[in-house]
Amino acid sequence: MKRIKYFIAATLLVFSLLLKQEEHENQVVSSSYTYKKYVAITFDDGPHKEYTEILLEGLKQRNVKATFFLVGKNIEGNEELVRRMYEEGHSIGNHTYSHIDLKTVNRIKAVEELNKTSELIYKITGIKPRYIRPPFGTVYKEASINDMTVVMWSVDTRDWEGLNADTIVNNVVDNVKDGDIILLHDIFLESVSAAFKIIDKLQQMGFEFVTVEDLIIE
Repeated sequence: MKRIKYFIAATLLVFSLLLKQEEHENQVVSSSYTYKKYVAITFDDGPHKEYTEILLEGLKQRNVKATFFLVGKNIEGNEELVRRMYEEGHSIGNHTYSHIDLKTVNRIKAVEELNKTSELIYKITGIKPRYIRPPFGTVYKEASINDMTVVMWSVDTRDWEGLNADTIVNNVVDNVKDGDIILLHDIFLESVSAAFKIIDKLQQMGFEFVTVEDLIIE
């Protein structure tokens, strides 16, 4: 009888998690409600041959899992960095092949951009990405393409403006809250330096870093 009750409870738990995950399919996500001090730190536009490697090493030292939204054309020649992301437990998402504004192209071109990047990621990791972050934050009129969930952000560090590391850090620390998704870019050295400071400060404040997928499921 105990085994039957355990089996039923386990089945209900798995079913509830699947339902919660399904709720986010084909939606636009920018943060997640959670009663825990969870945040997701995300990096766009990579991989960068030099800076992404520095970033991965720093994340490993801090035992932090991040989410990377990769540009397809930057994957080529940097396959080992992508493999390392996957092997070290980071989440990998799609950021189109050529960093194109999806609102400026038709659906055929949009699908081509996404498929090309997904295939590159699949060849390296054996897994096709389930999440897309549209370049420039412009969402395709049908929101999700190829059944991928669109992931935006709730804390914009504005590192793409060429800000120094301390300013980037302050943009996060002054605004962050539970369930936030933080936007950074690993193609800038200042952003990588800022990321380490952000992680150290938020951990001191009691925050725990999780991948976007774990944040959404939570």
